[in-house]
Amino acid sequence: MQLNIDAAAARDAQTRTATPQITAAMALLFAVACGLAVANVYYAQPLLDTLAATFGIRPATVGIVITITQVGYGLGLLLVVPLGDLIDRRQLIVGQSLLSVIALLCVALAPSAAVLLPAMAAVGLLAVVTQVLVAYAALMAPPGERGRVVGIVTSGIIVGILLARAVSGTLSDLVGWRSVYLVSAAATLVVSGLLWKALPRRAPPPVRISYLQLIRSVFTLFAEEPVLRIRAVLAMLIFMAITMLLTPMVLPLTAAPFSLSHTQVGLFGLAGAAGAMGAARAGRQADRGRAQRTTGIGLSVMLLSWALIAMLPWSIWAMVVGVVTIDFGLQSVHVANQSLIYRVRPEAQSRLTAGYMIFYSIGSATGSIASTMLYAHGGWNIVCLAGALTSGLALAFWAMTRHLTPQDASP
Repeated sequence: MQLNIDAAAARDAQTRTATPQITAAMALLFAVACGLAVANVYYAQPLLDTLAATFGIRPATVGIVITITQVGYGLGLLLVVPLGDLIDRRQLIVGQSLLSVIALLCVALAPSAAVLLPAMAAVGLLAVVTQVLVAYAALMAPPGERGRVVGIVTSGIIVGILLARAVSGTLSDLVGWRSVYLVSAAATLVVSGLLWKALPRRAPPPVRISYLQLIRSVFTLFAEEPVLRIRAVLAMLIFMAITMLLTPMVLPLTAAPFSLSHTQVGLFGLAGAAGAMGAARAGRQADRGRAQRTTGIGLSVMLLSWALIAMLPWSIWAMVVGVVTIDFGLQSVHVANQSLIYRVRPEAQSRLTAGYMIFYSIGSATGSIASTMLYAHGGWNIVCLAGALTSGLALAFWAMTRHLTPQDASP
């Protein structure tokens, strides 16, 4: 065991010697870029009813818009994110960002569902630049600060997700849903220029293998690293649960008796801003060797939150509190997961991220399509029951596998 720890430390030191150190300003830029990129995946959530009317999609199946975006995201995780361990990250990050501009313009100008859906898949595929940035930030951070840095960048992701709903709803009400993607394309172009200027010009990749070997090694890591397998399953379950909440949420909120506008629904999502605090705190706790305890608390909070969320028909304020707590729990677990998997193979940060986030994408895609179907057939109570069962399964899985992964000890 000690030999394995020493070998991991030696690989970490060797990798970091050739890697530029992350600065506070660069971490902030990473957070902004991640927030903007991930927002592209979530703009459609408060617009599902409008998209259904615009493109003639049945309400029971309009969740396919979110699902196909997540499918694209999943493909990007497998086929694009591992490239961060193989080619120059500056070129990879900026190239993905520029291609995202094109994909966003295609969504904004889509004349039919036949154009919209492939364009949304491309948006999801390219949004994985977020994970390339997270892995790069983890690689540049000192080992004792890795959780904190990942927490900062992840906070940007959370804010991006939340602002996506607020911006999407507001712009849709003011000037139409297409303006959402036009504005995002312009903002992405600006951030691409900032990244091109700020990122290290020569960041040597940690491995020198073929692309096929690189992709194959993602699956090899699953076979070799139990912490990756276990934390990936947890990611699938927690993101399936949160997507079961967020995807159909617009449907009861825009219907009677609430009849909220898209702007109000978007602002409603800001209640989850506490998740950013959860990410930052979880990162600090992970650096102190408390990732397992943070995971248990976060999963328990997610499960208990569904009791409040289920009260929506009687109290919208109970729902607000439920959104705050479930997002707090989710982000705590997510950052703890990342902190643990980034310890095992410093030279394979991008591939570890890809393997982990593939399960996130599977969970999100499944939650999106399942929740809209459940809502159409059984209403909000059935959605909440399914979400609670998923959260309970995640907690039980963690409890049964905790002894197989690193315990609460300082890294």
